[in-house]
Amino acid sequence: MTEPSRLSKRVAELARCSRADADLYIEGGWVSVDGKVIEAPQHPVTDECIEIDPDAVLTAPEPATMLLHKPAGFDAIGGRKPAATLVTPTSRWAEDPSGIRQLQNHFIRLTPLVPLDTDASGLMVLTQNGRVWRRLTEDADQIEQEYIVEVSGEIGPYGLRRLNEGLSYQGRELLPCKVSWQNEFRLRFAIRAVRPGQIRDMCAQVGLQVTSMRRLRIGRFSLGKLPVGEWRYLPAGEKF
Repeated sequence: MTEPSRLSKRVAELARCSRADADLYIEGGWVSVDGKVIEAPQHPVTDECIEIDPDAVLTAPEPATMLLHKPAGFDAIGGRKPAATLVTPTSRWAEDPSGIRQLQNHFIRLTPLVPLDTDASGLMVLTQNGRVWRRLTEDADQIEQEYIVEVSGEIGPYGLRRLNEGLSYQGRELLPCKVSWQNEFRLRFAIRAVRPGQIRDMCAQVGLQVTSMRRLRIGRFSLGKLPVGEWRYLPAGEKF
């Protein structure tokens, strides 16, 4: 029986390339071992059938960023029921328009960003990309978010005007935002620097009770037709 060796060594021999290029082939999802794609260069192999996809491209795979439609009841960041568990190879939206090749490594070390209340549904971002992480943490308060909020109760005097400006939350004076009625039970919020629990508290301050809440947009990116519980890729280079 052949002594085990690293997959990258065997690929380098097959492709007549450097070990570094062999790593790129493997990490890019272009190499299969007995018909199964392996993305770990250190994977041990002996006499297995190793194949390199004829369409293989020698480029390092981009860090992944996923947009998820979080269902209500899942925790966006932290908590006992993390929404990140919904991002799996089988829950990708079948109509994802990104054109990105799905890799096993895309599901490792995904960081959820931009808090969203547990009882709310809507758009969530998870990323491996340091540039995206910096944008959505360091510049988070500059990025507008859009929500649709279902409410009950009777709004108080000047309530809509107060929602747009003049309220405070947890001792902090809130920035002006854009709030408008969509129908008699539904409000649209376009808001920056929003904190967990803030929209529910704002509504309570003007006599309204929130019955449901959904985040439609973060910056330039919206839910669109993304189904609940499914995700799609954010194309590389796109900015919030």
